[in-house]
Amino acid sequence: MVTVGVLYITTGKKYIKAAVRSAETVRKFSPDLPIHLFADYRIHGFEFDKIPDPFTSVEEIEHPHRRSKLDYMSRTPYDRTLYLDTDTALATDIRSIYQVLDRFDIALCHAHVRNNEVRLRPWNVTIPDAFPQFNSGVILYKNNPETIKLMEAWPSAYQEAGFPQDQTTLRELLWLSDLRIATLPPEYNLRFMKYHFLWSKRETVTKIYHLRRFHSGRFWFLKQTAKRILRPFYYFLRDQLVKTNDR
Repeated sequence: MVTVGVLYITTGKKYIKAAVRSAETVRKFSPDLPIHLFADYRIHGFEFDKIPDPFTSVEEIEHPHRRSKLDYMSRTPYDRTLYLDTDTALATDIRSIYQVLDRFDIALCHAHVRNNEVRLRPWNVTIPDAFPQFNSGVILYKNNPETIKLMEAWPSAYQEAGFPQDQTTLRELLWLSDLRIATLPPEYNLRFMKYHFLWSKRETVTKIYHLRRFHSGRFWFLKQTAKRILRPFYYFLRDQLVKTNDR
């Protein structure tokens, strides 16, 4: 039987809390999905060994660092894995996403910010702009030798390259690989709220939010979103009042 599940890999109290919030959205919309956490949770006072909720299983990260996720991607306990960064939230049931791996080895969304020198700069190989960076915050992948080989090569490539972003080396590893790569549509990795509000229902609807502000908690996110929505109305009313007073 093929096993499927969601994977989180994170370090630090703030980000473990964010992983909990993200996993709670998985529980809400896809309640049957197993969820595994790799984290340095014990030193931060989390008692997942007693009660792992909202996760199904947890493992301690040894020698944690800023990019520990690269070290542990290959250690997924599932045959088919949906890796999620901790600043994500589901907006719907996403269990059907695993069917993509019936035909592909790995699936990702293009990086939204990809048309600048930082994102396009090469490492060892010059790659066409038409094969841009993929965002590494939402990765669907199969636990097979070919994919795991790439995952095991990624940490050393990242260290050797010296780029602050891990997506530069991921782009090249994917380009040089023989993996069957599927490109997920942007609604599975929504990086900017403007798209959520601009898309009509005939175009698409958001499946997975991926917003850095989720690291600060959902109430902060709602407050900032409300500000963005209401700000144009505030300036419009202010300008009308100024015009009225000038008459």
